Amino acid sequence: MDLVIEHFMAIALFFSFIALIFYGYPVAWTMGGLAILFTVISMLSDEYFDTFFGVDWQFASMVVYRLYGVMANWVLVALPMFIFMGIMLDKSGIAEDLMTDLSRLFGRTRGGLAISIVFIGVLLAASTGIIGAAVVLLTILGVPLMLKNEYNPDLACGVVCATGTLGILIPPSIMLVIMGDQVRISVGDLFMGAVFPGLLLGFLYTAFIIGYAWIKPNVAPLPKNAEPVSLIIVLRVFKSI
Repeated sequence: MDLVIEHFMAIALFFSFIALIFYGYPVAWTMGGLAILFTVISMLSDEYFDTFFGVDWQFASMVVYRLYGVMANWVLVALPMFIFMGIMLDKSGIAEDLMTDLSRLFGRTRGGLAISIVFIGVLLAASTGIIGAAVVLLTILGVPLMLKNEYNPDLACGVVCATGTLGILIPPSIMLVIMGDQVRISVGDLFMGAVFPGLLLGFLYTAFIIGYAWIKPNVAPLPKNAEPVSLIIVLRVFKSI
């Protein structure tokens, strides 16, 4: 009981964060807003009330130095650049063109659309470094196309969710950049160590799709209007890449 009382503010902050996230508030505003709110509450509690969780103005001013330290960190400057790369890949239409060309390239292969999703997911992971952008883009482009071709909904959604997680593993990964900054490890070494596991996961996803579609053909049927593979389609794929 003493432990609960001692860490009352931390527990309240945690459950407030979870509640606001489930209510649908943006993560950035939730984290920043709760941090400011609970800091103000702690300062007022120390100023006007005799509480065990109050903090004085000198302690609260350390927040300013912490914020400035984050903004002046050269390692974290790479984060918005990764996000910009993903936005450009989406808005330029390259990802959509690549999805269309890959679906034609693997169209005559059972599970070919799902394989295309995995391939594009690997490319997005190597371009954005985050999960959200890859999952949203793959959902918009891939899921309707797979459902239209009578793919099993569980397989369609599972492929997108599994492939989207590669964004935090395959370099450039925002998670690895933050981890390198926090634990003082070379970001380049982290990138080198994460390349092979990320590509291996992509290969295993592809192998699973091929095997699962071969065992259960009804979950990933062949498209009815599949075109034969031509040199033009192959060249278009390489152009998009």
